[in-house]
Amino acid sequence: VQLQACGGGLVQPGGSLRLSCAASGSIFRLNVMGWYRQAPGKERELVAAISGGSPRYADSVKGRFTVSRDNAKNTLHLQMNSLKPEDTAVYYCNAGVSYYNGGYYYGDYWGKGTLVTVSS
Repeated sequence: VQLQACGGGLVQPGGSLRLSCAASGSIFRLNVMGWYRQAPGKERELVAAISGGSPRYADSVKGRFTVSRDNAKNTLHLQMNSLKPEDTAVYYCNAGVSYYNGGYYYGDYWGKGTLVTVSS
């Protein structure tokens, strides 16, 4: 199982970016999926997560970020609007994956990060 994230880049304050994460492999089911971020000198923190119910967000991004998923395509997205310099970080996607490998197993997977820089 692999997670591949993309969509990071440099954007001015107030701008928007859309991150995407694609899961591939012998996936039986994607369970909770989420986006985390890690700014320089800080710990990794949850940004947004989504499972079968309502998504949840860090207080710092509520009203600005929207997380969504496409179960048919095994993808996860994060629409980021009204970006602020403090949103600058490496963003990671994460998923709890039920997969088949001679039997059914469960694992927690991380994608390689994608850098988001918010600066004028």
